[in-house]
Amino acid sequence: MNTREIMDIALRLAGLDEQPHDTTISVEGDQIKRVLIGIDMENPEILLAKQLGFDLVVSHHPKADTAQVDFHKVMERQIDKMMEFGVPINRAQKALSKKINTVDISNHVSNYDRISSFARLSGMPFMNIHMPADMIGERFVQKYLDEKFESKPKKRLEDIIEALNELEIYKNALASPVIRCGSPKDYAGKIAVLYAGGTNGGVEVYKAYFEAGVGTIVAMHAPEDVIKAVREQNIGNIIVAGHMPSDSIGLNAIIKAWEENGLEVVKMSGIL
Repeated sequence: MNTREIMDIALRLAGLDEQPHDTTISVEGDQIKRVLIGIDMENPEILLAKQLGFDLVVSHHPKADTAQVDFHKVMERQIDKMMEFGVPINRAQKALSKKINTVDISNHVSNYDRISSFARLSGMPFMNIHMPADMIGERFVQKYLDEKFESKPKKRLEDIIEALNELEIYKNALASPVIRCGSPKDYAGKIAVLYAGGTNGGVEVYKAYFEAGVGTIVAMHAPEDVIKAVREQNIGNIIVAGHMPSDSIGLNAIIKAWEENGLEVVKMSGIL
C-alpha cells in the first residue's frame, strides 16, 4: 500500500470527503507493509522506526508542515458541533474566535519543518492523522453515553464516571476519567462529548454550550483556566475522560481497518 491509500482508509472510516488541515502526508511512500504509530511521533521515533525496519511512521498529533501551521483552521468544525447542541451560529463563531486567533499566532512561529525534514533525510515516509481519529472517538463515546442514559434523566456525574470506566480503554488507563467541575452527586443534565475540533475551544465556548442547555461536557482534556472559569460560572460540569485513552479509541479503530487491509501495525507513544 502507499501513503495515499492508507490515508484514504482513515478518512473513509471517519466519514470525511476531504483531508482536514490537521491531517497530512509529510513524506510520501509506497510498498508499505509495516507501520509504527503513536500519539506523539517525532525525530527519535522516526529514527527508531528506521532501525527496526518499519516502512511508515504515523503520528496522531500534528507537529509538521501545514498540519501545524494551518491547525487553527480545523477549529471551525467546533461551530458545527455547537450548533448541534443548540448554540446559534453567530454566538458559536464569536465564542470560538479568540481561541482560534491564539492558536494561529502560536503555531505561526513554529518550526514546522523540523520533523518532516528529518523524515525526508532518513528516507522514512511520515504522516499524521488527527481529526479523523478524534471524530471516530467522539462519536463512539457520545453514542455510548446517550444509549447508556437514555432512560435516566437524573443521572449524576458519578454515573458518567462509572459508565466510562466500564469501557476497558478507560478502566485500564493510568489517567482515568475524573470530575474537574462539579461533584459526584451533581446532576449531569445533557451530555456533550467534545473530542474533535483541533483543541479545547476555551472558556467562552464552554459557556456557550452551558447557556444552550448542556449540563456536562465530557472532554479529553481541559486547561486550568477553563476549569477555573467554569467553576466560577457555576452553571455546568466538566468531566475529563483522559487524553491518551480518548485518543486511542479512534486510533485503534483506524489501526484495525489498516490491519484488515494487510498492514502490520505496531502501537507506541501513548496508544492504549
